[in-house]
Amino acid sequence: MAYSNGDGVADASTASVADIVKQLSEQTSRLARQEVELAKLELAAKGKRAGIGVGMFGGAGVFAVYAFGALIAAAILGLATAVTPWLAAVIVAATLGALAAALALTGKAKVHEATPPIPEQATESVKEDVQWAKTRAQTARR
Repeated sequence: MAYSNGDGVADASTASVADIVKQLSEQTSRLARQEVELAKLELAAKGKRAGIGVGMFGGAGVFAVYAFGALIAAAILGLATAVTPWLAAVIVAATLGALAAALALTGKAKVHEATPPIPEQATESVKEDVQWAKTRAQTARR
């Protein structure tokens, strides 16, 4: 039987190997649980900060939309000094529509390039690995 030194740790000079292994196992388990708890606390804190940051990005996005609207209104008013106001609005709207169409077509092309969403290189690598394993298995049978 091992003697404890008061803090739950047996005196190494009198403890059996089984007691030391048991203590090691208990301490390792406790350490692993504590590390997991620390990781949970750290991730919770980082998640809270990330959530606040995402909210701030959302607020900035709202203000950016309003700023863009004001900029469009200014463009219409500036153009209205040269042409009638309704024509200025039509010109700005047509310009924005053309820009939106160009962005949409470019985006569609990028999405088309990315489909199908299959990891082609990884698939080929796995096929090569399977073929290699088959070849090795056939060679080993001979």
